[in-house]
Amino acid sequence: MSTQVKIVAILAARPGKADELKALLFGMVDACRAEPGNLRWDIWEDQAVPGRFVLDELYVDAAAIAVHRQTPHFLDYIGRINDLAERTSQLLDPVDVA
Repeated sequence: MSTQVKIVAILAARPGKADELKALLFGMVDACRAEPGNLRWDIWEDQAVPGRFVLDELYVDAAAIAVHRQTPHFLDYIGRINDLAERTSQLLDPVDVA
C-alpha cells in the first residue's frame, strides 16, 4: 500500500537574492506539477518576512519523491539553492488528514 508524502520546505532568501530565488521557484512550477506522482506543488510567501517562501508539496508516495529528485529541474534547483537561500525541509507522513 502506498502512502502519500508531504514535503514542506522553508526557503529564506539570502541578502539581495529574493528576486533570483523567486524566479527559480516560479520557473519550477509547471515542471513539478506535471510530474506523474505529484499531487500538489505550491509556493507561499511569508506575509511578515518578504523573501521567505514555503513550498507545499504532496506526492503519491516516496517513490514519486525519488523520481522528482532525479528530474532536471530539481537537480538545477539543488545546484543553485544554497547560494540563494537558507533552506529547511520536512518529509511528512499522514496521520489524520482529510
